[in-house]
Amino acid sequence: MKPNIWKNPYFLTGFLYITLLILASFLYSILWGDEVRRLYFISENGLPVEAAPISPKWAFPFGTDPLGLDMLGKIVIGAKYTLITAFIIAFLRVAVSLPIGFVLGIYLGKYRKSVNGMIDSFHYLPLSILAYFLLKPVLWEPYNGFPTTLTERFIIEIVVLTILIVPVISSLLGNEIALIYKEEFIFSARVLGANRLRIIVKHILPSLKDKLVIMFGQQVMQTLIIFIHLGLLQLFVGGTDVDYSFAKDPPQSMTNEWSGLIGDSFRYLQGAPWVPLTPILFFASAMFAVALMMEGYVRVTSGHSYYYKKFKEKYEGAAKGETFDVSQSDFERVKHRDKSLSG
Repeated sequence: MKPNIWKNPYFLTGFLYITLLILASFLYSILWGDEVRRLYFISENGLPVEAAPISPKWAFPFGTDPLGLDMLGKIVIGAKYTLITAFIIAFLRVAVSLPIGFVLGIYLGKYRKSVNGMIDSFHYLPLSILAYFLLKPVLWEPYNGFPTTLTERFIIEIVVLTILIVPVISSLLGNEIALIYKEEFIFSARVLGANRLRIIVKHILPSLKDKLVIMFGQQVMQTLIIFIHLGLLQLFVGGTDVDYSFAKDPPQSMTNEWSGLIGDSFRYLQGAPWVPLTPILFFASAMFAVALMMEGYVRVTSGHSYYYKKFKEKYEGAAKGETFDVSQSDFERVKHRDKSLSG
């Protein structure tokens, strides 16, 4: 009987959480646009007892920001921009890297080690800082306003954050494909007359499917982390609204996406901690939901726990004197194993 991931509680819980957030975001925008409830102050007996930012209450479970805007409303509005953009970037990273990985692993096998040597330098580049310098001319509002539309800025950001990681993923995929290409069942198919294209479609792609799904989840989480880093640097998804007037209001997100809610409120961490901690909480919960989906998928397709296996590999590797750790992805382990075999 073919396993059904939709019956796995881990996968289903993570999937439903992400789906409900996105659907709620679209439904909110359809019903109320981008309008957010305001609460400037709370009064008792005609006297104000608390002014914005209002701490969490039953009617405002995550409180309000310094302008009196409901934090939950801002989170719901920004969910679609944050999550959908992260999923698109993760998908494009894997989709663009896969054919390059096939070229490196099969057609350019004798040059693969040289290419890997050149790509190794990308592992040490601070991706968030590099993305900041590349995206600031696009996302930071100039004095005369943006020369680009919101859609154009989203497209440029997606392209930049995709291309930056493609060399690393392509190298790791190339290593994995090269190992599969040396397996006995591939050799048997070649002996029987199968050409490379048929081997790729009928044999290698099915062998890679589970790893590609895991890699997609890893890239979603990495993209969300980059969003947080850029948000702390006040470079927000879709553009940073900069006030050049005499009032000089702090830079703000134009879409209420979550990284912007962190970047323009982090200074309130001590005085009104619920303001920056609310988007941080939703970032963490979204990444946890993706992790649950990965765990559920691996349990259904392979019968073992994805994260338990990673921890087991870590401690077994430490006992053997190996240097990789639990933070490495499966593809980084392939690279490590490939180097060990070739050495």
